[in-house]
Amino acid sequence: ANLIHESLVVFVCATTGQGDPPDNMKMFWRFLFRKSLPAGSLCQLDYAVLGLGDSSYPKFNFIAKKLHKRLLQLGGNPLLPVALGDDQHDLGPDAVVDPWLVTLWDKILALYPLPPGLEIISPNVCLPPKYTLRYLPEDSPHPDRDLLQPPAPRAPPCELRPFAARMVSNQRVTALSHFQDVRLIEFDIAGSGITFSAGDVVMIQPQNCPEDVQQFCQLLCLEPHRRFVLEPMEPGTSLPPLLPQPCTIQYLVTHYLDISGVPRRSFFELLAYFSTNELEREKLQEFSSAQGQEELYSYCNRPRRTTLEVMWDFPHTTCSIPADYLLDLIPRIRPRAFSIASSVLVRAQ
Repeated sequence: ANLIHESLVVFVCATTGQGDPPDNMKMFWRFLFRKSLPAGSLCQLDYAVLGLGDSSYPKFNFIAKKLHKRLLQLGGNPLLPVALGDDQHDLGPDAVVDPWLVTLWDKILALYPLPPGLEIISPNVCLPPKYTLRYLPEDSPHPDRDLLQPPAPRAPPCELRPFAARMVSNQRVTALSHFQDVRLIEFDIAGSGITFSAGDVVMIQPQNCPEDVQQFCQLLCLEPHRRFVLEPMEPGTSLPPLLPQPCTIQYLVTHYLDISGVPRRSFFELLAYFSTNELEREKLQEFSSAQGQEELYSYCNRPRRTTLEVMWDFPHTTCSIPADYLLDLIPRIRPRAFSIASSVLVRAQ
């Protein structure tokens, strides 16, 4: 409802299902398509639309295209054509986003010049971290071990309140000679409040193996059992979910940092700031540049090289990473979806 008062808006939207808006956009979508909205109600609005889609779907970036068209109908002024990011491209959405962003910022700065005394932050300046890690004295009182575990859920389990289920059985259902290791794993979910139907999936929260955690700590010269508390740099910044306070480095790396995932381009960009080795820094800057995306794809995405493996390849840089930047550098481990081996007929008996 406040959109009519805005002078500049950049919309970034995905398309879900068969041309549907994402859940967090549905209220806005219904509001925007009300027939009672006057045709010129957004005549004061400059806007740009970036779509994130997948060209393997018939309705590729349908929501971005429809949003762009609707804003035009309501009198909005597009700064540039709608950008249609494609996950199927070898370079991902960046193939479209990179040139689009350059043009977008040129247009915005022409229309909205910076006030006197302000300058654009140089890309050579490393922005401050979101949090600082304040280490606790080694002789400070240790909390009970339970405090280093996420609290037991009271409400029904969800991504931010997982249920610790006991594994009852683990059977391989493919032959040992078969190239795929498919397993039937049974969990005891008594008392969890979890309900499901045939066709649902179960979300499993992974963690990193002890060997990888040990290697990571060695590479970054971190003491696994050192305890810390996180302090936000900006007031009002919420603390990361599922991370206890205080916490140990070992718990952070084991349960939170996705060191087994394929790093994104932003990882290489931030890593380059910390590099004290000229050759490593040049390579990292190349990987994070628009021109170096094909080489980054060949090095990282195609072989599915993990964050930990990349750190092994850039040892001089890795040992210079400040601990404060760990949560900016490496994303949180996300739960993985697995099919539930369930049958309506069996459950009804």
